[in-house]
Amino acid sequence: MFKSALLFAVMAMAASVVSAQDKVEGGNVASSQQQAADLDAKYATTLLKTGVEAPEIALKTIDGKPFSLKSLRGKYVVLDFWASWCPDCRKDAPNVVAMYQKFHQKGVEFVGVSFDKKIESWKSGVEKLAIPYTQVSDLKNMRESAVAQAYGIQWIPSVYVIDPQGKVALATVMSGKVAAYLTSVCPDCAE
Repeated sequence: MFKSALLFAVMAMAASVVSAQDKVEGGNVASSQQQAADLDAKYATTLLKTGVEAPEIALKTIDGKPFSLKSLRGKYVVLDFWASWCPDCRKDAPNVVAMYQKFHQKGVEFVGVSFDKKIESWKSGVEKLAIPYTQVSDLKNMRESAVAQAYGIQWIPSVYVIDPQGKVALATVMSGKVAAYLTSVCPDCAE
């Protein structure tokens, strides 16, 4: 009985040391991965599943030119669903821009799908966040957008990776998962 109590006390002390260490170090990889998984479990439940054909996106670019997702067939495509009014999107934008700078030169295309309703707000957001990749929108709120409905978007930012065959390879609300995925499928992207 004494040995069991002593063992329990040692285990409790070890757990509190690990917990304190996580707080001091800002968490460990496992707890970061758990948090990421929890965010997807909470916010990505309606996103399309891996292997599903990606619905066509045929919208106007920020310059008013026609855009078609099918025109990018044969390449990996990152679809970044966002809006300039969304604080989480603005916070995540530098991460997506950094991914663009790393992976676009390796042949990965990036497309931002905005849920701004006013073109002025959309253009201002793109400029302030220095977003260099293609931007498209139907200038409708997320709840009203046919594209949002087709992709199961109920939370932004949401990010998809579409494979060269036009199928969903990844759907997430965590941009870090996108970088990890792209590194895994592009052998020379890890450089």
